[in-house]
Amino acid sequence: MMAEKQFNTAGPSVEGEHYMLDPLGRIDLPEVLSLIEAKRYFVLHAPRQTGKTTALLALMRHLNTEARYRCAYANIETAQAARGNVERGIEAVCSAIARSVANYLKDPRLDAWLFDGPGRQVSAEEKLSRLLEYWSLLDSAHPAVLLLDEVDALVGDTLISLLRQIRAGYAQRPVAFPQTVVLCGVRDVRDYRMHQGSGEIITGGSAFNIKAESLRLGNFSFEETQTLWLQHTQATGQRFAEAIWPELWEDTRGQPWLVNALAHECTWKNRRLRSNRSLEVTLEDYRAARERLIESRTTHLDQLTDKLREPRVHRIISRILAGQEQLDAESCQTDVPLDDLQYVEDLGLIRTRPQWQIANRIYREVIPRELTFATQTRISHETLWYLRAQDRRLDMNKLLAAFQQFFREHAEAWIERFQYKEAGPQLLLQAFLQRIINGGGRISREYGLGRGRTDLLIEWPLDPAQGFLGPIQRIVLELKLLHKSLEHTLNEGLPQTAAYADACAAEEAHLILFDRRPEQTWDHKIWQQTLTHQGRNITVWGM
Repeated sequence: MMAEKQFNTAGPSVEGEHYMLDPLGRIDLPEVLSLIEAKRYFVLHAPRQTGKTTALLALMRHLNTEARYRCAYANIETAQAARGNVERGIEAVCSAIARSVANYLKDPRLDAWLFDGPGRQVSAEEKLSRLLEYWSLLDSAHPAVLLLDEVDALVGDTLISLLRQIRAGYAQRPVAFPQTVVLCGVRDVRDYRMHQGSGEIITGGSAFNIKAESLRLGNFSFEETQTLWLQHTQATGQRFAEAIWPELWEDTRGQPWLVNALAHECTWKNRRLRSNRSLEVTLEDYRAARERLIESRTTHLDQLTDKLREPRVHRIISRILAGQEQLDAESCQTDVPLDDLQYVEDLGLIRTRPQWQIANRIYREVIPRELTFATQTRISHETLWYLRAQDRRLDMNKLLAAFQQFFREHAEAWIERFQYKEAGPQLLLQAFLQRIINGGGRISREYGLGRGRTDLLIEWPLDPAQGFLGPIQRIVLELKLLHKSLEHTLNEGLPQTAAYADACAAEEAHLILFDRRPEQTWDHKIWQQTLTHQGRNITVWGM
């Protein structure tokens, strides 16, 4: 009996072992082949765990099956440990290439040249170019094609040397240098920032100005996402509730690792569903899997939050989290360079349409949770304090009044600890709510550049036995920074809050105004009143 296929969450996908889409169908194969035919050097980049390595390996097999070229794939990430040590770094790169040629093309001559032959005497500054020259000259009837993966893992002088040695041999192609070299990584080569030993910063664009194209491996489409999951249904008979599909799309927006990880959580980690494939995967099964994935803080999500520490990423994400107004042309040219916006999009952290916003709903959950995780653990408030005994409903007036006092006592000291101080008030409230709501409910977040606000939807099940399948208390919170004047902010915020509450079918609506003006006292900032907009009561809280 054959082992059941699984959804892959680590490493390249393997046909026969994993559910997978055609990797060559995910790249523009005719364009790639035409670039190789034209002897072009180009870049293929995409966020981590998007399927780059799977696509490169499939491309290598395709080219070698056609037998027009000799193609080798080499992962050169091991050279990262060398940092700026060119001798060690280039030696590791050359070793990875020689090993790949031996493994994939069954040709050990590069290994012999490098370790037992002339290569031993060649200096690091030209060893890579000499190795590639030697490989290309071995068979001029079948030009060499080299696919280099994890190039942007290299740093400093090692990366500079690699790029320049490839550039130096470019004119010799295809007889005495590879016909095509593909550089693959998370970032486009233009975003490489390399510090030389002298302190000078070299950009990838200047060190590798022979790049013809920069191709980006995209996310799955809605149809591809559904097709991948339905491979499990075809193989096992286990069905997915139709209501899952729109939720899956909003949660992932087709990010391949998230799509696979959620499927793995539903079909494999859920023992009940794994042991009985006749059971349908329900929407609540899916939502429970989603929450487990978020709380797991897996490597993929950990890498995501690690990127938040980069200054270029901070400049963009902090504005989105703070709900800042739409950038104008002038601020794009000064405060937020367009290159930074493109860089953060290339990392897969944001998407640009219909506005600049966090890439998908899971990332919108993960980012504030991770940024405030330490803060959450230090908040001593308990869920039971804010539950009404008679009907188990959240007492939001009591909860937000408690946060007002908490904010007054701790805001300055705690916000100062946040890396994302610009969004500090919003993040502190989210940390407080997460600490309370994690006792049985869930929070959904909406924010984007130009919205001028952060929208939160709290869903609280009223019957513990039924959970989210039973009656649910829905509460919306609109978070805004007070700007211009209180009257202006209220005129703007009340209709926004009412519209969001209507869209969510919420029974309660709260508008939170953070007053960050230093000249105002806490007695002036802290207040609460109930206003009405188009027949809906909205409780407004000054902070």
